[in-house]
Amino acid sequence: MDAARPYLAAFSSRFLLMLQYRAAAMAGFATQCWWGAIKVMIYAAFFAAAPGAAEASPMSLTQAITYVWMAQALLALTPWGADPEIAQAVRTGSVAYDRLRPVDTYWLWYVRGGAWMVSRAAPRAALMLLAAGLALPLLGLSEWAWGPPPDLAAAAFFTVSLGLAVALSSALLMLVNLVVAATLTDRGAVTLYNPLVIVFSGNLLPLALYPDWAQAALLMQPFAGMLDIPLRLYVGQLTGAGAWAGLGLQVFWTLILILAGRAALTRVMARLEVQGG
Repeated sequence: MDAARPYLAAFSSRFLLMLQYRAAAMAGFATQCWWGAIKVMIYAAFFAAAPGAAEASPMSLTQAITYVWMAQALLALTPWGADPEIAQAVRTGSVAYDRLRPVDTYWLWYVRGGAWMVSRAAPRAALMLLAAGLALPLLGLSEWAWGPPPDLAAAAFFTVSLGLAVALSSALLMLVNLVVAATLTDRGAVTLYNPLVIVFSGNLLPLALYPDWAQAALLMQPFAGMLDIPLRLYVGQLTGAGAWAGLGLQVFWTLILILAGRAALTRVMARLEVQGG
């Protein structure tokens, strides 16, 4: 526990610091409500206009609507770019202070990045649950609402998967951070990384709705574990052996990316030149 104490302190301090940005949370919530409503209406129109395709769909309209609201609520858990604190430290040269701290730089950046994502997602998810999960049914719009999981097993799988999603997203964020540290700018990394996150995490479209021939590859790739796998577990689209396989993939990719990140950190820091050095 003594060894973990500095990292727990780093996580909690960054988490509490980011929670102070209430206006940003409200703006993000409003934006995500807007996009969520648009997507819900698109799915409703598709299912109504193409009943044959809807019957063949692996997801029902109810599942798709819940998936959309949850994807918007948890949007900040998918890293869309480098941690701005790390990017600024690299540009200004203050990254040298992190190298001098008596802690492991990788785990320090890892937990701070995780706190950054969780602190941004938590208030937006709570507001989205109140709006789409409670307010819509009270207004008589239950068919447009964020629904509950089908059973306790789905809820349990989702809870575990959500924690693994944070771990996996933090590992992916670290790789982006290291690209920024190596190139001294976050522009290239963000430009190349954003489309991958949008498409392959399930944010643009649930991965279950892609063509059958692509399903195995889409589920196996690491971005699915950040958003799609937890949400498919929640709505009951992944059950039984498929649910355990989803959790296993999240653990597998988290470990692989952590090992890759640690190796990359050693290489980047061996060549990093701080301004004036």
